[in-house]
Amino acid sequence: MSYLPDRVPLHGPKFAADPHAAYAELRRMGPVGRVELSPGAPAYLVTDYRAALDLLHDTDTWSKDTRPWQQNQPADSPLVPMLGWRPNALFNDGKAHERYRSVITDSYALIEPHQLRRQVSKVANQLIGEFAAAGEADLIGQYARRLPLLLFHAQFGADDQEGPRLEADMAGMLDSQPDKAIQANINFANYITELIRSKRLQRGQDLTSWFMDHPAALTPDELADQIVLTMLAGNEPTANLIGNALSRMLSNPAYYSSLSSGALTAHDAINDVLRNEPPMANYSAHVPRHAVHFHGTWIRPHELVLVSYHAANTEPGPTADEKTAGGDDGAHLAWAAGPHSCPVKKPATLIATVAIEQLTRRLHDLELGVPRNELRWRPGGFHRALAQLPARFTPIAPDPDGVSPWTSSSPYSSTRQDKTWSPKPPACATSGPLYG
Repeated sequence: MSYLPDRVPLHGPKFAADPHAAYAELRRMGPVGRVELSPGAPAYLVTDYRAALDLLHDTDTWSKDTRPWQQNQPADSPLVPMLGWRPNALFNDGKAHERYRSVITDSYALIEPHQLRRQVSKVANQLIGEFAAAGEADLIGQYARRLPLLLFHAQFGADDQEGPRLEADMAGMLDSQPDKAIQANINFANYITELIRSKRLQRGQDLTSWFMDHPAALTPDELADQIVLTMLAGNEPTANLIGNALSRMLSNPAYYSSLSSGALTAHDAINDVLRNEPPMANYSAHVPRHAVHFHGTWIRPHELVLVSYHAANTEPGPTADEKTAGGDDGAHLAWAAGPHSCPVKKPATLIATVAIEQLTRRLHDLELGVPRNELRWRPGGFHRALAQLPARFTPIAPDPDGVSPWTSSSPYSSTRQDKTWSPKPPACATSGPLYG
């Protein structure tokens, strides 16, 4: 399939390494730019903050139902798994959207914040215990990606042993390679089918059971797609949020020192990332119900239009000050906006915050294993996600008597000693939230 010369590609290693260059080129086109989501696949991308808000709040002009766009896509399109219509809260409007959304919000309301904090802390300590004695780790593969996956497995009543396969499938559904995206979508759907079958035989205190018993009375297809949406939209953005926050913290020793000493909090780091490096960079797929002249660009009915949270958040000029003045909740579009804004942003923020708190509390002298400008980003136009995050620290080990959670494996504390601490030799990098 040929490339489209008049459109800015949102795929490939060049975009992954420097998305800001692509956004700068798009801004020269105006508030709405022409992009290529995968080779030969055109779309429009809104890069202006005010234009993004106008689109996200205008349900009369813009629809989330992508079926008119989807019917013109090839059977092997890598975009359909992420953008194709499904009977869930993400791709419906009006009453149907409200019905689907209520299943998510009502079910998550049954999980108390203190209970969620305990669940996250338990998973975090389990994962930290697996690599703490090594003195180095890939904080993406060994921590950020695994933590929400294990947590959602427990919350949905799923089998932890399926974790590695599901992690690969969830990542694959966001991939721009057709074969990988399509096969990952099939594998993940098969897993959800088995999960539902097991819960029909035996309910539990879990999200799957609550979805099944909700007064909205979801059909089998609706139930499956609602679980797929919640798992995928909960796992991938949360993992990226944790990883992006850690990478920014650890690349700035003064910032990390302030964080670990209490001058800044993990919540500050999370908000910094949500504004400047949102884990879902470009999404909110919409199609216009009729031809529209939108912020200087004519768009025909049913053409695909996405919102760039990343570009809108980092837009230069006076609007950047306006966004910052809005406070934590109004300073960015990382959770989208309007009726389709993230329904569970508070739980997602809590998960990421506790994950960072537990890691920095246990491993006080964490530092990057390579300079941040050498970190590799995963390709794909939808997310902003690191492939690896190599880090090193003073090794610690679980206390064999179980009296205290941790003891140092060396004569020294894992707390950084500013006057005597010296960097370890460079470590080698290893290879290999709900909104729309």
